[in-house]
Amino acid sequence: MRTLRIRTLVGVFAVALVLAWSVSRLWDTFGTLPGVPVAAPIVLALIAAALLATALSLRARLRAQRERRPGAKGVDPLAAARSVVFGQASALVAALVSGMYAGAGVFLVMYRLDMDPRRQQAVYAGFAVLAAVAVIAAALFLERVCRLPEDDDDPPHVGARQHHR
Repeated sequence: MRTLRIRTLVGVFAVALVLAWSVSRLWDTFGTLPGVPVAAPIVLALIAAALLATALSLRARLRAQRERRPGAKGVDPLAAARSVVFGQASALVAALVSGMYAGAGVFLVMYRLDMDPRRQQAVYAGFAVLAAVAVIAAALFLERVCRLPEDDDDPPHVGARQHHR
């Protein structure tokens, strides 16, 4: 399984930000820009909390297993892999969503901050971006917790000897 790359997340964020800013600007010329839901930062924060709780639980169980504590519960490798996949998917979606809210927030700050409802929407968008960053951080932490010691993304060196049995 490949690890999540920060470069990919930043790219998704940047593309979503530019598109959201452009669409917000265009949409505002034709009508009222849709609002940022109040629930957006709350839902993202709940996802971040779930990812963090999963990572902390797995880390504690893996540590207990490594230290051979009596009564330590093992970690099912398939469950750990599913957790990592959920974390990676959550991080990618959070990068996309945070880019969208950041683009809308930048538009609101640049052009429409004179009205109170728009100011409120910009604040909600800012909180949504912060909560999405928390999702990404928790997902990266979960991925790090579940990483096997022999996991390497680097390909073997060219010309390196390989032992066959």
